[in-house]
Amino acid sequence: LTKINPDLSAIAIDLAIEEITRSRSTLSLENANREIYRLLKDGVKVTFQDANDEEVIETIKVIDWKNPNENDFFLASQFWISGEIYTRRTDLLGFINGLPLVFIELKRHHRRLKLAYKDNLRDYKQTIPQLFWYNAFIILSNGSKSRIGSLTSAWEHFSEWKKINSKGEQGIISLETIIRGTCDKKRLLDIIENFTFFYTAKGELVKIVGKNHQFLGVNNAINAVKQIQNNQGKLGVFWHTQGSGKSYSMVFFAQKILRKLHGNWTFLVITDRDDLDKQIYQNFAYAGAVTEPEKNVRANSAEHLKQLLREDHRYVFTLIQKFRVEKGQTYPKLSDRNDIIVVVDEAHRSQYDTFALNMRNALPNAAFIGFTGTPLMAGEEKTKEVFGDYVSVYNFRQSVEDKATVPLYYENRIPELQLTNDELNEDMQNIIENAMLNEDQERLLERQCSREYNLIVNNDRLDKIAADIVTHFLSRGFQGKAMVISIDRFTAVKMYDKVQYYWQQHLNQLRRQLEVSRLTEFGLKKIQKEIQYLESTDMAVIISSSQNEVEDFEKKGLDITPHRQRLINESPGLDEKFKDTNNPLRIVFVCAMWITGFDVPSCSTVYLDKPMKNHTLMQTIARANRVFKEKVNGLIVDYIGVFRNLQEALAIYGSASGGGVKEGDTPVNPKTILVEELREAIAEATNFCQQKGIDLHKLDTTQDAFERAKVWDEALEAVLVSEEVKKPFFALSANVARLYKAILPDTTANEFSKTQMLLEKLAIKIRQELPETNISEVMEEVEELLNESIIAGEFIIPDNSRQLVDLSQLDLEQLEQKFKTGYKHTEAEKLKGTIHRKLQQMVEFNKTRLNYFDKYQKMIEEYNFGSRNVDWFFSELLGFAKELNTEEKRAIAEKLTDEELAIFDLLTKPNINLSKREENEVKDIAQELLATLKREKLVIDWRKRQQTRASVEIVIKDMLDKLPESYSDELYRQKCDEIYQHIYDSYAG
Repeated sequence: LTKINPDLSAIAIDLAIEEITRSRSTLSLENANREIYRLLKDGVKVTFQDANDEEVIETIKVIDWKNPNENDFFLASQFWISGEIYTRRTDLLGFINGLPLVFIELKRHHRRLKLAYKDNLRDYKQTIPQLFWYNAFIILSNGSKSRIGSLTSAWEHFSEWKKINSKGEQGIISLETIIRGTCDKKRLLDIIENFTFFYTAKGELVKIVGKNHQFLGVNNAINAVKQIQNNQGKLGVFWHTQGSGKSYSMVFFAQKILRKLHGNWTFLVITDRDDLDKQIYQNFAYAGAVTEPEKNVRANSAEHLKQLLREDHRYVFTLIQKFRVEKGQTYPKLSDRNDIIVVVDEAHRSQYDTFALNMRNALPNAAFIGFTGTPLMAGEEKTKEVFGDYVSVYNFRQSVEDKATVPLYYENRIPELQLTNDELNEDMQNIIENAMLNEDQERLLERQCSREYNLIVNNDRLDKIAADIVTHFLSRGFQGKAMVISIDRFTAVKMYDKVQYYWQQHLNQLRRQLEVSRLTEFGLKKIQKEIQYLESTDMAVIISSSQNEVEDFEKKGLDITPHRQRLINESPGLDEKFKDTNNPLRIVFVCAMWITGFDVPSCSTVYLDKPMKNHTLMQTIARANRVFKEKVNGLIVDYIGVFRNLQEALAIYGSASGGGVKEGDTPVNPKTILVEELREAIAEATNFCQQKGIDLHKLDTTQDAFERAKVWDEALEAVLVSEEVKKPFFALSANVARLYKAILPDTTANEFSKTQMLLEKLAIKIRQELPETNISEVMEEVEELLNESIIAGEFIIPDNSRQLVDLSQLDLEQLEQKFKTGYKHTEAEKLKGTIHRKLQQMVEFNKTRLNYFDKYQKMIEEYNFGSRNVDWFFSELLGFAKELNTEEKRAIAEKLTDEELAIFDLLTKPNINLSKREENEVKDIAQELLATLKREKLVIDWRKRQQTRASVEIVIKDMLDKLPESYSDELYRQKCDEIYQHIYDSYAG
């Protein structure tokens, strides 16, 4: 700090350090992190008295953002950190100016990357939270796969970093790419300073760190701003596909310009719908970019817009309609300023072409950039005239490959009810293309396209679709939320009524089954669970209001009033309820609202019964492409036949789109592709099993109880033979399960259900033999299998892994005999699991036993790499178990408690030559030290106060001062540090 603040006094520096390092344990992790981040970004403001006794206020820079090389960068490996109760050793920590800003957790290349998140990161956040007060971002890697995220990111929001720079450069492996792409000094500071913000919504604080495509794309756009004189203010079109964080990219773009480029910049953010205008304003406000009240920055009229642009605002939000003039008139100039950047959302919509000239007349010196989730299509050349060519492209293909969005599939349902595109004339498609139909357009639709319209709203057709929606929705694999999209407001309400009717019919049928059927216990539970789900599910109609709507709906025999009351009065609002994963509002009926710019990650199914084309179609289907937990894909159920000529409907992509997209490529594929993927996955898994001597057919058909048990035991033995077999088996069976779930409720699933069940059951049985088994996960998997009544079978649940393991109770001779006569790999795996749990307990009690852990790891590695056979491995495990048993009893032999032994070991290891008399002296010191500390010093929360920590340290130093003369001054100091660390780690107080 002194180096980068050369003109500031030592007092100011000391006060800044005190503020940065003070405890924030009373805050939540994310709030503590935000508080520190503000200090990093804006500096630490301190107040003190100078030599003349006058009050001085100074701001101390914590990081020199302008000159990266002026900062101190340090990478620490295997860094120990002490929490309130536990101590943890991190793999890599990146320090900037002494603060741990980058956390890197590494796994071996053959381990699943998700374990770095599930086992390590989650544990560290609980046990050593103070480390994450300072964290900028987190990298998880096993070498071949790497992901980056923030401290609030769920696993599914950790993303890959595939390119080092905008030229597409990549490293040899994933880890090199992500390290060079994010930890280069200049890029690292750029990500922390300009691609990080905290987003507050519904009382929840989320830390957002820019993804690879956002970082590269926004920096491309920033470079265009730097070249503003050369490009005449045409900053370009920023095409990042829906669901990839386009609205966050807008925030990064604007905030970086305000912070890094000189000028009195104003951003005029333009949309074409009031709900989108409000939503974009909220995005900027929740991200902390806009701090002014909404009424001060959202233009409510053309006059208000002129006023706002004359005033000094960083942001102004308005609708494109504010640029409308009467025919033949010229739009008046609003401002001559050349530091206004017009940010247009979905810049290619037809109405933007109409108002483009008006925007130019109003703001002749402004720069223009268009943000869009869909590409420019044939016939949209005017958009390029206003905005220029693409400045950044991140299309649907790249997004799916990067797992920023999930793939989309479509399914044609009930062919006899579908309409062919031949029956939908061009007039009808053009009218509906404007997503927000007003009353005039609805009447025009009914008048000009009466035949086609009547086909779509035919009562019998809608009945059959409603019944099918109920069946399909309840039979899906992933039970996400759903949207039903109808042609107009009246049909949306009508579909709500019809789905409710068939929903109740299905519920009544289940209740009758419950009363009359002879059900097994599992069958009973299954139906009860279905009934509970049906009874709890809420549905709602989401449509815009209009004048005289009560009368208009009544003429069609419909009641809009209860739906309007819900939309106006419900609290929390229906939008919040639908976004809330745990809220039972699971199905919404819409015609125009919510089909663009409305993100619900848990929405996995769109039931489409509205003619659409081009951008409106692409935006609508993207409602289902957001990443969410176990969601594999989004599904579009097509009742209107819109995908029959999808390539024609989407026209062609603009020639400059790039990113691997070819003419005719589409962002959605037929569901039959998923079925073929499953068929291939089943074949691959079956073939793998056959190669390893596992006969899935025999597992299924063997009837004799003893013979059946033998067949299953042999299958377990075949998989447990090595890590090289276990790892691919789990990957193959998980892939089959994932794809099987994704195609439900397709009847083709019947073809694969038996094989999928056998693979899943075998995987569950194998996991029960592994040391890392999580009992709750196994129970959930078993319960799910049984609830689905897939197969009858006895599932043996292993003992709770948290239970203390007593090795002295193990009959090692009996184990050895069982190994010789039984299944060797299975028995070796069981013994390994027992030793693993015991060793973890022993090392936690006494850190000097880490050498045992190293020996154990080396033994496993030798076996896993194939240099040793299973007989050697089991023999070594037996010998090792005996060693641990002896070690565990050593405290009794030394006439010490386990706690005293831990201190004695720290004082005497490694290799300190002591006579018998000196050993006894050290034992006395260990006993006296522990007794004194427990009796006098280890009070409640002793670690939180400097005074009590110092008191403990003094007692340790005084006691260890009595150590024999064999301890040099240097060794004495080392042992003081080690004992203090041990006491700090082991005794919370």
